[in-house]
Amino acid sequence: MKTNKLLVAAVLATAIGAPIAGFVGAMNVTQPTASTGVRVPFLHGFPTGQIVSQSELASLERANEWLNSPRLTAQGLRGKVVLVDFWTYTCINWLRTLPYVRAWAEKYKDQGLVVVGVHAPEFAFEKDFTNVRRAVKDMRIDYPIAVDNDHVIWRAFRNQYWPALYFIDPQGRVRHHHFGEGAYEQSEMIIRELLAETGIGRIDREPAPVDARGIEAAADWSNLKSPENYLGYERTQNFASPGGAALGKPNVYMIPARLRLNDWALSGEWTVTNQAVVLNKPNGGIAYRFHARDLHLVMGPAAPGTSVRFRVLIDGRSPAAAHGIDVDENGDGTVTEQRLYQLIRQPKPIADREFQIEFFGSGVEAFAFTFG
Repeated sequence: MKTNKLLVAAVLATAIGAPIAGFVGAMNVTQPTASTGVRVPFLHGFPTGQIVSQSELASLERANEWLNSPRLTAQGLRGKVVLVDFWTYTCINWLRTLPYVRAWAEKYKDQGLVVVGVHAPEFAFEKDFTNVRRAVKDMRIDYPIAVDNDHVIWRAFRNQYWPALYFIDPQGRVRHHHFGEGAYEQSEMIIRELLAETGIGRIDREPAPVDARGIEAAADWSNLKSPENYLGYERTQNFASPGGAALGKPNVYMIPARLRLNDWALSGEWTVTNQAVVLNKPNGGIAYRFHARDLHLVMGPAAPGTSVRFRVLIDGRSPAAAHGIDVDENGDGTVTEQRLYQLIRQPKPIADREFQIEFFGSGVEAFAFTFG
């Protein structure tokens, strides 16, 4: 799929309940809004595109596979309020919305709400049914999932973003939409109003209890000054290894003596492909200078069923209290599957830091850094 993720300039919007740091510089992008006019703080995708109006539910019947449910149809959903959630399992922005969607699905399921997650992959490995099934299980998702490997449903909704929510009334009409993180109170209010239109009677107006922790916890927006960065040749930015990247062939890289904020570099022998960087020999590494509470890396073993040990440093030392959930205090971890790994969650004060990861074996593919 040729769809690009886009980190929209956060300086143009304010998150619900918290300010957002602006960090994209002079990017000239119109900030998308929810259908009710609320600006959204952070999302992936294109900043243009029409909003659907009706009958898009019929595209659900063309899903490649269904998880947690028999195949759903537009006719079978008639009379229900439907929340369609476009996601891909390595997207950190979607991951931070998941606790809310999961809570709404649980609270309102007996009042007529059906949540349908549409998994529309970005990376090739996200088309693997085994990977998607594992993600659904690990992330405790029990509402229906339509696997949209060919982006048929994505195109039917004319969707442009991960994450994206579409609120559909009992007649099958898209009544509202919301792109990106934030506006959770407003989204839940829309769900309640659509349910009220069905005449079901009294609806509990208390917000659904949300358990957002670990990798799903909200970003520290006030300290977020590092945008997402892909590592593949087509879309990477600020690659700082001397001599630049050599596309499609093994090459030995070095990390320069000094990295500027949001620069990154390789060490050891890697092959740079359009989507990823692939380590050819053991003891290769990646360095990245960043400013954020959290640092994540989308990566995995190139050969399914294999694993590679690694060690993480921050400013040349073991991360200690700044370690993420996928490493210990010494910075040790293991790549076992293709997914997003949280490697750093540092306590305050947040400052510019230099992250390094060294892999003790070959055969690792790294796709993108994300921050929070």
